[in-house]
Amino acid sequence: MLTALSRSAGPAAREVERQVDSVNRKLRRSAKFGVENHIRSELTEVFEECSKPNWDGYNALPVTYDSYLLVERFLIALPLGMPLPSIGAEPDGQFTCEWCTGARRCLSISFDPAGDLHFAALAGPGRACGSVPFVDSIPQTILDLIRQVC
Repeated sequence: MLTALSRSAGPAAREVERQVDSVNRKLRRSAKFGVENHIRSELTEVFEECSKPNWDGYNALPVTYDSYLLVERFLIALPLGMPLPSIGAEPDGQFTCEWCTGARRCLSISFDPAGDLHFAALAGPGRACGSVPFVDSIPQTILDLIRQVC
């Protein structure tokens, strides 16, 4: 990482690091690489549609603003260039992110209000499911599953 180099290489390395950070911030704000436009609109739309009790007509629980913020943090934490998911809600009041690229290539993640990610995946002949905590950095297990599915 440039941070380690900047201490030993002097002002030029620090300037390069500053410029790289600036480019990364711009990329994260772009519609192509980031979550600022299309994906945030999709998240907001799901929140507005599903934040009231019985939003599905079958007694579904509402999604909460706290869970909205959790999903938003997750989306922002996705590495640049990572495929973006479809966003939805479940009747138990949890948001979901899904990546599906074929009949046996799907990953679904449910966002527990306590901060856990519950996942189920089909990746060709393999299956995976489980739970992992999310604390502002996406667990490697989830990143690996997204890559396998996409």
